Amino acid sequence: MTDLNDLPNRAPAADQSRAPIELIRDLESTSGYWAAVWTMCTLPDVHLICDAPIGCFNLVATAVPDYTDAIPHIHNITPSVMREQEVTLLGTAGAVRRAVEALRSLHPDKTLIVVSTAESEMISSDHSDWLSKLDPPVPFFWSQSLEGDEWEGRDRALLWLWNRFGRERAAPLSANDAQMVNIIGPTYGCFNSPADLHEIKRLIEGAGGKVNLVYPFEATLEDTPRLSRGAVNVVMYREFGEALAKELGRPYLFAPMGIRETTEFIQQLGDLLGTRAQADAFIAREKQTTLAPLWDLWRGPQGDWFATTEFAVVAGRSYTEGLVRLLADELGMKLHFASGRPRRPGEMDNIQIRETLHKKQPAFLFGSLNEKIYLTEAQAKATHFIPAAFPGAVVRRALGTPFMGYSGVVYIVQEMVNRYYDLVFNFLPFDNVAAAGQPKEAANPLTAASRLVWSEAARAQLDRHLEGIPWISRISASRELRAQVEVYAIKHNLREVTPDTVEQALAATAAQR
Repeated sequence: MTDLNDLPNRAPAADQSRAPIELIRDLESTSGYWAAVWTMCTLPDVHLICDAPIGCFNLVATAVPDYTDAIPHIHNITPSVMREQEVTLLGTAGAVRRAVEALRSLHPDKTLIVVSTAESEMISSDHSDWLSKLDPPVPFFWSQSLEGDEWEGRDRALLWLWNRFGRERAAPLSANDAQMVNIIGPTYGCFNSPADLHEIKRLIEGAGGKVNLVYPFEATLEDTPRLSRGAVNVVMYREFGEALAKELGRPYLFAPMGIRETTEFIQQLGDLLGTRAQADAFIAREKQTTLAPLWDLWRGPQGDWFATTEFAVVAGRSYTEGLVRLLADELGMKLHFASGRPRRPGEMDNIQIRETLHKKQPAFLFGSLNEKIYLTEAQAKATHFIPAAFPGAVVRRALGTPFMGYSGVVYIVQEMVNRYYDLVFNFLPFDNVAAAGQPKEAANPLTAASRLVWSEAARAQLDRHLEGIPWISRISASRELRAQVEVYAIKHNLREVTPDTVEQALAATAAQR
């Protein structure tokens, strides 16, 4: 076990009373163990044994996949049922051995793999040696649950599967494989993977390629050597998968987001496959078909708000960088902030993101459940939240919700335009209805507002209060705040609105809420 004195960032004993405490809040990623489960359990001819207590696989195998991938239960995973006596006295080898024997009888046609968990790693339960001596041997994967996040974990799991089950049986590339393309990366627990995978397949075929293997999402363990038949590899995510693509030694491209990047992806793929003419023809057709709604939206009455609307993104690296390229670089929207996962130097952590959103909210926020909670705390009624990452109770199994490729451009812009219309409707200024039997002038005290004089300083003071309000709702907010000030001035028999009047009126209104 690790000695507590060896833990990083631990203050010396003499200074512990003064050492600052760094609170870890709202983790945005899971562990290497979860990554191993979500990578290996996509392979139907594998059965995973997690060296864990009976309840410690429920989240990763049941709850989270259900409210993200809409999978009621990952069927090919079993815990070793570690108990207190294994932890304190016996070690977990006996529990693992019992699980192996039972599952070999139940699933003789599947490959068993034992994976470490945080609980087993804390007591150094490394079973690689004795498992390798069984007949037949059982592979053991040290998941580094206590050391790495889910992105590193998926990378390690993919490489391990290739080196263990693919490399030795890999066949050399033949002339018949010249247009074969692998897609590397889709696993359980990846946001929006069905729709984005569907779009990437469409782009590959449009450019003249043939999908060889979607690994591991649509593969078996027995298929692993077939990765060598891909002339080109497409890495779905920038967070992980590139390590395996490099190991395969073939050219690789990242799945694209945005118009410009998608066009370049199709062209580059056509060059690599020797099908550039087909790729160019596909791009020309896409501009007249898939992308046609984008031009219509751009030319419509809502086209002028793109350049004046602010957005923010907190998501996986692929979606953060892709949304910034599409919305800021191509559509000209204003970027409030962006933070990718994993974070790069200079990007905000969750505590900083929370503080930023409490101070000022954009009109649109792409993110996870964490960011949705922060908006709720800030009572940000003028911000539209669009799911773009896990964690979060959001299912993305439909194929019609892509973020990637040309179809993703149209889907994202359509979503934003519809939510923009919602924002406009929610902030339409509605006048008070006159009381029954009374003229409207008697019911509305602001009829006397025309006699009020606003000083220039008072107008400037009101504008300062509006600066923290998202642009879309600023017009109606301006009317609302002005009305509050004028009602206050009339009530106190004032003839001129000064900066002090503005502050007193808004303070009085806030106190009443």
